[in-house]
Amino acid sequence: MNTHSSAVSRPDEQTVADLMQAIGREARSAAGVLALAPTDQKNRALVAAAAALRAHRHRILAANERDVADATARALSAALLDRLKLDDKRVLAIASGLDAIAALPDPIGTVLAEWTRPNGMRIQRVRVPLGVIGIIYESRPNVTADAGGLCLKSSNAVILRGGSESTRSSAAIHACLEQGLEVVGLPKACIQLVPTADRAAVGSMLADMADSIDVIVPRGGRSLVERVQKEARVPVIGHLDGVCHVYVDRDAQPDMARRIVLNAKLRRTGVCGAAETLLVDRGAIAQLGSLVQSLLDAGCEVRGDETTASVDVRVGHADEQDWYAEYLDAIIAVRVVDGVDAAIAHMNTTVRGIPTRS
Repeated sequence: MNTHSSAVSRPDEQTVADLMQAIGREARSAAGVLALAPTDQKNRALVAAAAALRAHRHRILAANERDVADATARALSAALLDRLKLDDKRVLAIASGLDAIAALPDPIGTVLAEWTRPNGMRIQRVRVPLGVIGIIYESRPNVTADAGGLCLKSSNAVILRGGSESTRSSAAIHACLEQGLEVVGLPKACIQLVPTADRAAVGSMLADMADSIDVIVPRGGRSLVERVQKEARVPVIGHLDGVCHVYVDRDAQPDMARRIVLNAKLRRTGVCGAAETLLVDRGAIAQLGSLVQSLLDAGCEVRGDETTASVDVRVGHADEQDWYAEYLDAIIAVRVVDGVDAAIAHMNTTVRGIPTRS
């Protein structure tokens, strides 16, 4: 298995533009083949790719070790390093993820609605592939497999452009995906990884490949998503910040609430699905002290409103910025609210945008 990539090269912009156009043409051609691929063939490709990941995980880990060393030398944040780093358990989980995708029902061909016109004509609305999806993501090598596998299952060709921090790791994982495609006779171009870290490649995907790419999906921080939404000449499926909330209702079971809060915040603090804000119903105020103490004792910094700050001297006072913060660290903001409606109102407010400091 060849895990080497030209991603370490720095071609000039014209060369990058030509490269991206060639990738686009190959993706469009592969999409036509994949659209007609039977479910069994797609599933066997996913299972074969998962097997390749397990068999070659030592190569993936060696590549990742080099990526992490470079990222550490560049002083990347602890959250980004955590997203980047792979170990044996994480690689095996990536492989299991592909097996799980293979086990999902095939969405293609599903009849969403059907009706008969007065003249007897029978009409069906059937789910079909989008075509070619472009996915731009940051330093998360697992996305290479997750996104590639989901696109394959849904019969969409995909062009993956990972972050420069994960160049070697993504290339090693992508080689396993290619191996799975090759085993079942599907074109390798069904799942392509952009083989250059040059930022001009992203510009090409956004502005110059409307004939090749049907939709762009950015997965990363606010600056990446905003750039994609601003520059893309094709439809975008985007998001902004991952400010996740946990709400503890007055009827919540105390032990369950404590376990959920600790898991949501501290299982992996560097992922966008980690809880950043805890909202506690005033009717559950008796649980507040226990929840805060559990977080503090587990090594999590707590920043709270006036009520929360009063339950433990170790709690810092939250300012307005904290309610909009995606910490990606062992820090959580805690607020007491007057029921579920107030919790929803708080969440709706915080998703409208991060306030600027004066």
